[in-house]
Amino acid sequence: MNGPMAGGQPQGGPPPNPLQPLQQRLQVLLDRSTPHTLYRWLALAALLLVYAIRVYLLQGFYIVTYALAIYNLNLLLGFISPQVNPELEGPTLPSKADEEFRPFVRRLPEFKFWWSSLKALLMGFAATFFPMFDVPVFWPILLLYWFILFFVTMKRQIAHMVKYRYLPFSSGKRAYGKNGKAPAKSNK
Repeated sequence: MNGPMAGGQPQGGPPPNPLQPLQQRLQVLLDRSTPHTLYRWLALAALLLVYAIRVYLLQGFYIVTYALAIYNLNLLLGFISPQVNPELEGPTLPSKADEEFRPFVRRLPEFKFWWSSLKALLMGFAATFFPMFDVPVFWPILLLYWFILFFVTMKRQIAHMVKYRYLPFSSGKRAYGKNGKAPAKSNK
C-alpha cells in the first residue's frame, strides 16, 4: 500500500503522544487556577512547609535545599525586574511627573514565577527520596552564604529600582481627577 494510511497508521508523521491526555488535563487545571492567585500561593507555601518538615526530619538534603533556594532567588529577581532593562535600552518608565503613566511590566510574570517555583519544589521533594542527592555538607555555611547572596543581590536590585525610579509592586490602577492629574496624597 502506498497511500497515506498503511495498516491503519498515518505515514510520515510523528508517532502519537501517549501522554497527551494527561498534558491536556494538566493544562485545564492550570488554566482554571490562573485567577486564584492567593490559593495558588497558599498551596505552594503548604507544599514548602511539607518539604521543610521532610528535610528537617531526614536531617539531610541540604544541597538540594540550597539549590532550590538559589533557583527561587533567581525567579524572584526576574519577578521584580522590568521586562525592558533601562540600562541597555534607555528608560521606558516615566522620568518626570508630567509624563504618561506606563504600568510596570515584569520580566517574569506572576503565574510563570509560581509555576516554576512549584515545579522546582516538586523536583526537590522527589530528590529527597534518592540517597545519592544527600551530600554531606555543613549546612550553616550554606545558610550563611545564601543570606549573604540574598542581601547583596537585593541591595543591588533596590539600587537599580531607585536609580530608574520604578516600583515592581502597586496597589492597583491610578485614579485620575477631572483635570487628568492624579490626586495629591494627603498626610493624615
